[in-house]
Amino acid sequence: MEHFDHLKIRMEDIISATGNFSHDRLIGRGGFGPVYKGELSLSTPTMVAFKRLDRRLGQGNTEFWKEITMLSELKHANLVSLMHFCIQGDERVLVYEYASRGSLDRYISDVSLTWTQRLDICLQAARALRYLHDPKKPQGRVLHRDIKSSNILLDDKWTPKVSDFRLSKIGVSNQPHTVVVSNPVGTVGYCDPLYWEMGFLSKESDVYSFGVVLFEVMCGSLCTEYRNDKHTSLVSWWKKCCDEKKLDGIIFQHIKEEIEWDSLITFSTIANQCTSRERKERPTMEEIVEELQIAHEQQNINSNVPLIEMSERAVPPLSYTSQKELISLLSKGILVDEGKRWVTINKNKQFHEMISAAECIHGGRFICRSDDYSRFSNIFISFSSDFKVEVRTRFLSPHVAYTINLVFKHEINKHGIYVPFLYKLEEETHYSKSHAVQLRKDGWLMAELYRFTSYREEHEFKIEFLQFAITSRWRHLEGIEFRPVEHYTWRSKGQTYEAKIWFGHRWTTKKDLYFLLRKGFLIHEGEKWISISKNMKKRLMISARSILIERDWIWKSQPESRFEVVAESLDNHKLTIDFQIKSESLTLETSYSCHLIYRLPEQYSLLEDYITFRSTGSINYVQSFYLVHAPPSPIIRSIADEKYDLPSHSRKIKGYPKMRKDGWMDLTLCEVSTKDTEVIKMRLECRGSKVTQFVGLVIQGIEFKPL
Repeated sequence: MEHFDHLKIRMEDIISATGNFSHDRLIGRGGFGPVYKGELSLSTPTMVAFKRLDRRLGQGNTEFWKEITMLSELKHANLVSLMHFCIQGDERVLVYEYASRGSLDRYISDVSLTWTQRLDICLQAARALRYLHDPKKPQGRVLHRDIKSSNILLDDKWTPKVSDFRLSKIGVSNQPHTVVVSNPVGTVGYCDPLYWEMGFLSKESDVYSFGVVLFEVMCGSLCTEYRNDKHTSLVSWWKKCCDEKKLDGIIFQHIKEEIEWDSLITFSTIANQCTSRERKERPTMEEIVEELQIAHEQQNINSNVPLIEMSERAVPPLSYTSQKELISLLSKGILVDEGKRWVTINKNKQFHEMISAAECIHGGRFICRSDDYSRFSNIFISFSSDFKVEVRTRFLSPHVAYTINLVFKHEINKHGIYVPFLYKLEEETHYSKSHAVQLRKDGWLMAELYRFTSYREEHEFKIEFLQFAITSRWRHLEGIEFRPVEHYTWRSKGQTYEAKIWFGHRWTTKKDLYFLLRKGFLIHEGEKWISISKNMKKRLMISARSILIERDWIWKSQPESRFEVVAESLDNHKLTIDFQIKSESLTLETSYSCHLIYRLPEQYSLLEDYITFRSTGSINYVQSFYLVHAPPSPIIRSIADEKYDLPSHSRKIKGYPKMRKDGWMDLTLCEVSTKDTEVIKMRLECRGSKVTQFVGLVIQGIEFKPL
């Protein structure tokens, strides 16, 4: 050990600096022993920390020399630096750089530690672990084995320093992934459960422990609490809330208002992944650093949005007394840039931006008119002509998935969800057709054109529109709107439900009964299927035989159906559905959505056009739907920011069906309420265009789902 001699100092210097290990200089205790602070006077006076070995804690020369060996060779800005050591008789003392703020665990629940500071600390600590896990450095991969918030020290500038290497191991060069350890060590709550149970140590064990620290930082609480004379881990509860998207229940409430939603989602996602039970599902430290960097950027970028500057560009000027009031005004929407842009902010603090037709549409035959239902002072009225869009955004939120939408209206209501345009980007060669169209509450139609991920505030797009169908003599064009992509989640209320079943079904426990009711069963001589939803309300499905005229259909059995038979259409151009049910068959005082459950024929090209549904009875309406699911909107992929491209996932688009897990199509027809009537009656007449043919369409039934 002679090559460490340059680090040795005399015990007299240590005694002088600590006042002979005075209690007044004691700043902490750890698994190694007590820690003192003092000013070491060698070449220049320096405040340092002294860690004194306490052999009663089971530590000895092995751990002492391991700390010296590790820290003398490992050099990183976020690792605690070993400055000196002393061996004299039975005394063993390590001398470190002084971290004046102590360890991170002291600040976990401190309301003065901001979210931005917490992100900084976690990001820098992650960089230290990335360095330790790097097998290419001369020392090889180092496994810390005891990552926890009390082993992350903070200096006066809040710079984190990973400390305590007494349990660390160096990975063998020809075993880069796993080191087998016979006796697991670490701290309860932070220790990898697989390492604890099986004794197999890997770099993913450190990842798990670091994920626990991330949860602590986010939740404002240490990972264990003392209840019923024992320590109970909170990690499983935190993970459950993450999986169920109930972050509001665990996030540190005192800093909640300052956290940008995107930053929180990124941060909580990586914490959840780190603490996955399966090691293969845990990210590497390199990936963790990247995600924490994103969370940091999302917080800083969104926090620095020039809200005041935006308010100064508002038309008319805004009057407010606080940022909270300004955000409230923005959530309702404001006009900026001489009234040519409409900007709003959603609950996740992501910006919507709409550019007026007068500002971005060119090249067609238009007249400019006012419209009482428009956000802008003027709209364009198009006289059946092609046109171009040149649009530049100003306020988009970075790292957010957006849709690009054309906002327009027809002259004739019956063409409600029909888009009479083909379109393409200027650099594209082929035109696309929009299938994702929604009727907004203000009466305007919104046709989704593209999806892309914003990576800055300003983006520029040039889109060409080609008319391909005449649905009206003229059309109103309001503008181009950029909307953050919405994600749909389902929540249950956890109500209790008691029921008696007299249909031959048996159960032995309430749990068995619950699963029976959730799965569902046949009633009314096999013509209805009843079940309960997650919020413990009745769901009801009515068989095709109960809603269709028998002579107009071919009746056949299908193993995937809930009923004995399903109906296959014989009619070419129309179909009729007629039924009624008592409201008491459903949960009273409840709103329901009504769904057509069906399958398309193998060749369904003659069903791709929109279908007009005319409903009479309890619900009267004429509305257009599609029986074929909407193809995806084109995605504009960014080479500069490829990692943020949109994931593929299903979309919820009004007027289009979705594919169920059982292979059947599900089309939402309308909404009804058991509060309004004792009997729900409905007669649906469905007709397509001249080329539409329903032959081969298979109907299983109508389903009512509680909203």
